[in-house]
Amino acid sequence: MTPLLPEAFLSRPLAHRALHDIKQGRPENSRAAIKAAISAGYGIEIDIQLSADDQAMVFHDYNLARLTEAQGRVRDTSAADLQKTQLRAGAEGIPGLPEILDLVAGQVPLLIEIKDQDGAMGPSIGPLEASVARALQGYAGPVALMSFNPHSVVRLAELAPDIPRGLVTSAYKPSVHLHASVCDTLREIPDYDRAACAFISHEKDDLARPRVSELKENGARILCWTVRSPEEEAQARQIADNITFEQYLAPIAA
Repeated sequence: MTPLLPEAFLSRPLAHRALHDIKQGRPENSRAAIKAAISAGYGIEIDIQLSADDQAMVFHDYNLARLTEAQGRVRDTSAADLQKTQLRAGAEGIPGLPEILDLVAGQVPLLIEIKDQDGAMGPSIGPLEASVARALQGYAGPVALMSFNPHSVVRLAELAPDIPRGLVTSAYKPSVHLHASVCDTLREIPDYDRAACAFISHEKDDLARPRVSELKENGARILCWTVRSPEEEAQARQIADNITFEQYLAPIAA
């Protein structure tokens, strides 16, 4: 049975990588950004990468350079060292998922994106999904899991069957790491039923895709990423049930 996405994920806009603002000392996915989102009453979207010792860390990039003063891959760095690696424009290190779960503590909905660890949306996954599932045992607040990699979402269905899950989806532009044939397959979102999903989080500029409409007609909840202005929000909400936003303060419905 597919667990449904709680209504809390549809009634509060989701702060992308939490309510980050470098000018205010709140880096992406930081404790400060998460506290600000909670204070404002927003839902929160965060990203998860894997440490060298298989711990789930709250961080977006695969490499440390953009967001910290350090160099190297997250995957090659221990959780202890990552926690001591200071985020740019902030006064804190990279948090682990258990700490963030304790911080959020069910106060607002938490949408967790597991970053692809295969490198090409393939089946070389497992340790990160297992670490996330362990961290979430006993968590009582509204939470949902998602990934671009359908193999990851299928594994999450096995490891945490009671937690709602979805696919992050897009127009899928080919790149060095993502072959055109893989993009052609993923673009049609063929794994929605196989992964027993309750929702997708789709690229905002591609929401008019017929497959998105088909899924919505069949009961899927449609979230979208990433909205950066009231004008973009108005356009996205013509199709999407809710938005992930940044760079402005999205209104919360009364």
